[in-house]
Amino acid sequence: MKKIIALVSALAVLGGAAFAGGKQDAAAAPQKKTVIKISNGVNELHPTYLATKKWADLVMAKLPGKYDIQVYANAQLGDDVRATEAVRMGSLEMVATSASPLAGLLPQLMALDLPFLFPSDKAADAVLDGKVGQKLAADLEPKGLKILAYYENGFRQLTNSAHEVKSPEDLKGLKIRTMENPIHLAAWKALGANPTPMPFSEVFTAMQQKTIDGQENPIPTIYLQKFYEVQKFVTLSGHVYGPHILLINAKLFNSFPAEDQKVMLEAAQESALFQRATNRKMSSDYVDSLRKEGMTVTVLTPAQQKAFQDAVKPVYTQFEDKIGKDFIASIQETIANVK
Repeated sequence: MKKIIALVSALAVLGGAAFAGGKQDAAAAPQKKTVIKISNGVNELHPTYLATKKWADLVMAKLPGKYDIQVYANAQLGDDVRATEAVRMGSLEMVATSASPLAGLLPQLMALDLPFLFPSDKAADAVLDGKVGQKLAADLEPKGLKILAYYENGFRQLTNSAHEVKSPEDLKGLKIRTMENPIHLAAWKALGANPTPMPFSEVFTAMQQKTIDGQENPIPTIYLQKFYEVQKFVTLSGHVYGPHILLINAKLFNSFPAEDQKVMLEAAQESALFQRATNRKMSSDYVDSLRKEGMTVTVLTPAQQKAFQDAVKPVYTQFEDKIGKDFIASIQETIANVK
């Protein structure tokens, strides 16, 4: 009997030690990282991809061991429309997108697509970094999307393979690829072109096969996508300034500790300053690069620019009720006060 009691006691001691060891092992086990995937429609050389990578690196450095942030390029996780909807539904964590896929959720965002609204980078910064940008962010969050920062896609320029474009008359009959965006479609129709929506991933091949005559995008996109291989002419029209918007699922963001949210927001602002500066340098430098690649670069005179601006004035009237007259006026007032 004594032997049995001694054996039971020994087993109890061993079991207790094993249990204590188990607790220590559990405590020592590494914390499972929260995975955050970021979708980009642009390639790995674009300022927006570089900025999302910078944001990821900043957050992971300041919050070591907590997050595994994975950055994807070239629409690997879906085009802007699909990726933005996935973030909203919670099946994807983040996206850097143009504003256009958000217009259905927030019609006021359509104002950013109005042609010739922004006269300069400085004016765009004043609008997006000020009360207008704050209002857009506040109104979008109840829709499930949190704006972390406004990046820059930049001023859109026209390319084509047919001839030099200096006036709206030169656009007559040209098939110009646009986004599936009602304001863009209306603007190009007003200018006399034949706007042809198609996914961005199909644009190069369509231009190569002469299915379309041209397209419109900011200079970094034109150069980095090597459109100069299938396009001869570029007109620096600057017809639309567009942001890229860094978005995260709102519910996910709100689930993070307050100190983590602070780090993420600060990193987003730092990455935005980097992104805009990089984009603007590329926009300047790559014009010369396009010339070296054999493109004819047309710089419009003020009179020529005014002809384009006058041609699209009816677009403002067409969409002002949907966007809101007062909201458009608030943007114009902010721009007017930019020194």
